[in-house]
Amino acid sequence: MKHLQLRRLSLLLASAALLAQPALAADGVVATVNGKDIPQARMDLILESQIPEEARKEDSEDLKKVKEEIRKALIRNEALAQQAEKDGYGKDPKVLQQLDIARESILINAMLGDYVKKNPLSEKDLKAEYDQIVKGAAGKNKEYKARHILVKTEDEAKAVLADLKKGQKFADLAKAKSQDPGTKDNGGELGWSTPRTFVKPFADAMVGLKKGEISSEPVKTDFGYHIIQLEDVRDAVPPAFEDVKPQIEERLQQKRVTEFVQSIESKAEVK
Repeated sequence: MKHLQLRRLSLLLASAALLAQPALAADGVVATVNGKDIPQARMDLILESQIPEEARKEDSEDLKKVKEEIRKALIRNEALAQQAEKDGYGKDPKVLQQLDIARESILINAMLGDYVKKNPLSEKDLKAEYDQIVKGAAGKNKEYKARHILVKTEDEAKAVLADLKKGQKFADLAKAKSQDPGTKDNGGELGWSTPRTFVKPFADAMVGLKKGEISSEPVKTDFGYHIIQLEDVRDAVPPAFEDVKPQIEERLQQKRVTEFVQSIESKAEVK
């Protein structure tokens, strides 16, 4: 329940030390300000939007403190709103426009929220969307298994190429001459990777090779000069369904909401 103390409540206008306050009034009223009641339903709505349901059920000291913070904010807001009305801000054209915009936004959010609740996504829906994404990506994403030898100068790189042409093994030369401490002991092996793993000059050169081929010229990057050997290419393995399920759910829900919005928009008569 410590998260209740840390969570910021959007209604609060300013923070202050908590002081002892009387218990909330009965009969569905939080407090009465200048003769006007603040309904308990208003506090309940704020609690529902800010605090998880499980936490709201617990009669803890943390929850009591949060409720008291909300109560104080509601009182402060009511007093300020009453003063603003007295000062005539409720008749200001700009304020009235802002109120209209806020009302419109609240209505839309309520409708879309209700639409999401009434149209839950099933496991079947999510799996079908996943299968469609995987099918669409099939053959387009590749993984490359490569080795490289990194040296400081172009002349050193050309010397490595000359040794390779004489028949020396790539892995042996990597162990002997590569300046990359992360791969030299493994014969320059980089494992299976996608091109985006590497800097662009390296990735472009690697992708341009055929299986078993060695780059004919040194490849310059900010790290130095590379000689690259491409060992194999394969279609990228898609992530498991369970690993991407939350993203799939968000993607599909957003897609459905967009279609719902567009269906309403298309029926509107606009002049």
